Amino acid sequence: MPQERHYFMMACATAWRRCGAAAYTSPMKQVLRSLLLLAASALAAPALSQSQEDAILLVAHPAFRDLEYRQTVLIAAPAPNGGHVGVILNRPTKRSLGSLFPEHEPSKKVMDPVYYGGPFSRGALVALVKADNTPGAGAVLLMKNVYLAFRANTIDHVIETTPNEARYFVGYVGWRPGELKSEIERGLWSVLDADVEVVFRKDTDGMWEDLLQVTRRIRASLSY
Repeated sequence: MPQERHYFMMACATAWRRCGAAAYTSPMKQVLRSLLLLAASALAAPALSQSQEDAILLVAHPAFRDLEYRQTVLIAAPAPNGGHVGVILNRPTKRSLGSLFPEHEPSKKVMDPVYYGGPFSRGALVALVKADNTPGAGAVLLMKNVYLAFRANTIDHVIETTPNEARYFVGYVGWRPGELKSEIERGLWSVLDADVEVVFRKDTDGMWEDLLQVTRRIRASLSY
């Protein structure tokens, strides 16, 4: 359905601009337990590898004032290019997929709001999908049974088959190789294990505050 999808994505960009999405900028990359134990401002986290459990949660430091990432929680995982890819988890918009695309009937089945995922490709729709197997071509495995889908035909398939087993975002976050590691070393992010319940938490109000408290408790326990 290439023509329909082209219309769908063009409408997405137009509708998103009309929503008045705030302007934001970028963070990024991999973290090892040994690095985090040495970094006073960071948290212990699982070593990143090529397994299915490579994803991490990034909790913005309270002093991180960049409007893109202030008080945000992100999921991030290794990308095929050697960098990292992810989305902001706690920036829901006031629009639903169905309200943005009233002519696209399958979109009306999606109950959750559309989220702002990050500053990369703001006019494009991406989907965070819960699935036992890859939802389609180009989907990036973030953690076991959780994929980030970028391609239009893959997202179409998800919307038309399991619309509420996914969360939909406008834009995403990308990191060059080594970029996220550098930001963690600078203390911009605290790092936690990725957890599917947190990733798909329904009420994201207070998510940053809740996870910030978790990171502080972990830091306190490591200091003993």
